[in-house]
Amino acid sequence: MSASLQTPTSTVKRGANRASYDVELVHKILDDTLLCHIGQQMNGQVFVTPTCHWREGDYLYWHAHSKARNTHGAVKEGQKVCINVCELDGLVLARSAFHHSVNYRSVTLFGVPEPIEDYDEKMRHFKLFVDKVSPNRWDSLRPVKDIEVKATGLVRIKIEEASVKVRAQGALDDDEDFDWPVWAGVLPLEKQWQAPQQNDDQTQDYPAPTAPHAK
Repeated sequence: MSASLQTPTSTVKRGANRASYDVELVHKILDDTLLCHIGQQMNGQVFVTPTCHWREGDYLYWHAHSKARNTHGAVKEGQKVCINVCELDGLVLARSAFHHSVNYRSVTLFGVPEPIEDYDEKMRHFKLFVDKVSPNRWDSLRPVKDIEVKATGLVRIKIEEASVKVRAQGALDDDEDFDWPVWAGVLPLEKQWQAPQQNDDQTQDYPAPTAPHAK
C-alpha cells in the first residue's frame, strides 16, 4: 500500500473527489515536471515566483540567487511557503459552456524552507538539477567556480504536507443535454521537445543534448 502524507492545513474542498494524499503520486508528478510556482508573503505583500525544481527522497529543492526573495528571503522570513505544480493534459469540451473543463495533474505543497549551506552538498544538488534538465550533461560542462556556488542559494522543504488533484476523464454533461447536436469529448495535449537549436556563436558541431524524460 502506498504511503500517505500529512493532511494539509487546508485540505481540498472543491472537487474533493479528485484529491489524493498519496506520497508516491506526489513524487511522480514532481519528478515528471520542471516548473513550479512558489507563493510566499513578505512585509505584508504576497509574491508568486516561478522556478525549476527537483526532488531527492522526501525533499523538494529549488535554487536562485543567494539574495533572492524565494531563497534568502524565504529562509529569513521563516514562514511557510505554498508551492504548486500543474500539468495541463487536455481540454474537456462539453455540450454546455458550464461543463467545459480541463484534464490536469497538480500538486500543492506547504513547508518552511531550510537552506543548504554545505559546499559539497550544494555541488551534489546542482548536479542532480542539471542532470534532471538534461540527463548526463553535468560531467561535460565547464567546472563550477567557487564564486558561482557562493552566489547561488539552495533551499528545500520536506514533502510531508501536500495534496494532489487530478482530472482525467471526458465531459460530464447533464443527462438532458446528451442529445444536443455538438461534439463533446477531450482534446488531449501532448508536449514534446523540438529539434535542438545550436548557438550561432559555436563554429563546431557538438552532440545534441538529451532532453529530460527522453525514452
